[in-house]
Amino acid sequence: MIKCLSIQTLVLLCSLQAFGQQRFTKSTFTDYFNEIKAATAKNENLWDYDIYAPILFVQPDTREIYANYPDTAQVLKKDGSIFTGILPKTVNIANTSIHWNGVHWAMVMLPLPDIKENRLNLLAHELFHRAQSHLGFTSFNTDNNHLDQKEGRISLRLELEALKAAILSGSTEEMKRHLTDAMAFRLYRYKIYPAADSTENILELNEGIAEYTGMMMSGRSAQEMQNHFLKELEQFLTNPTFVRSFAYQTIPLYGYLLQKTKYEWNKEITSKTNLTKYFIQAFAIRLPNDLKSTFYQIANQYNGSTIIAEETAREEAIKKLVAEYKDKFIEQPHLEISFQKMNASFDPRNIIPLEDKGTVYPKIRITDNWGILTVTDGALMSPGWDKISVRIPTQFGEINVIGDGWILELNQGFIVQKDSASHNYILGKK
Repeated sequence: MIKCLSIQTLVLLCSLQAFGQQRFTKSTFTDYFNEIKAATAKNENLWDYDIYAPILFVQPDTREIYANYPDTAQVLKKDGSIFTGILPKTVNIANTSIHWNGVHWAMVMLPLPDIKENRLNLLAHELFHRAQSHLGFTSFNTDNNHLDQKEGRISLRLELEALKAAILSGSTEEMKRHLTDAMAFRLYRYKIYPAADSTENILELNEGIAEYTGMMMSGRSAQEMQNHFLKELEQFLTNPTFVRSFAYQTIPLYGYLLQKTKYEWNKEITSKTNLTKYFIQAFAIRLPNDLKSTFYQIANQYNGSTIIAEETAREEAIKKLVAEYKDKFIEQPHLEISFQKMNASFDPRNIIPLEDKGTVYPKIRITDNWGILTVTDGALMSPGWDKISVRIPTQFGEINVIGDGWILELNQGFIVQKDSASHNYILGKK
């Protein structure tokens, strides 16, 4: 029986940026490092701290590393002005902050965006994550499964439509009206889902502030910034789910609008700040008493009829998908793997909550004391992040155990066996 559970750094498999196809040379990476070094120095006043630091660029298919600093274990070798090596397979590849070989790094997957401003946005975002503990922010993520439910998605989409209208506003008065409507949609969501105020705030403090930092250090002009927001919002709506990606949109939008009149607002934010209350006060927003009535009165100003129709249709489709996943990972025999010292990487854009049963991750990679689990076609993460379930094994080997859409590389001393009582399979020690 595994008694000690420890969830280490939760990392994101990919950034919400568009990547290009690039050919790399040593001078390419030198240019990348110089670009972001100049950008962070130029924007040091954003946090009164230069967030430039050790960076690992990693090629996912070959695990090749290109770094701007050496590691203390001397795995990386100096190669001109950069350092190169191979990342061990026990380390997950992601856009994240990571401690490896005695150094605290910002890790970024290759290829990087072709457009310089998008590249700087991404790098500054990950450098913020590396610096956030120094800046007083704790690194913590939480699920927001209400944003996969019909009413939660409708209210979020309406809030974003109002924020888009605020970005396009031609006057301060018009902007404030749209901001007021955005907050009305948000607070109505919190009325429907009372815990959402807390859970959304946690992710917005973590990913939202990081993305705001990246945006502000990107070097975009005012027109380029507006175009960036419109393109990102359009792309965001194509995500299968919003539960872990919404904060990349909300806080940069509110923050960009606020910095026009209160440039250093972010310096007032701490890990204890309630961002919704903060923005209401900062924008001097006066909200109506009857949020439900207001919600339905103003919804059609922001494409409400279409949004409600689309989300009603989606809800029916999702019900069928949820039923299929419940059958695969709960009702039918499956393999359950408990965690000891887990580290995971995944794509936050396509996860599927299964009510109170946990969340399905279509693609996820987990390392632990027992080895490496690579999932390419669905796995169910428990609500407490203490175990994961995959479909039954179909091939057994001393090192590799394989099932439909997954492979488990076992460390010595561990074995997958059938549990006669439940007819499920379990991973345990020999």
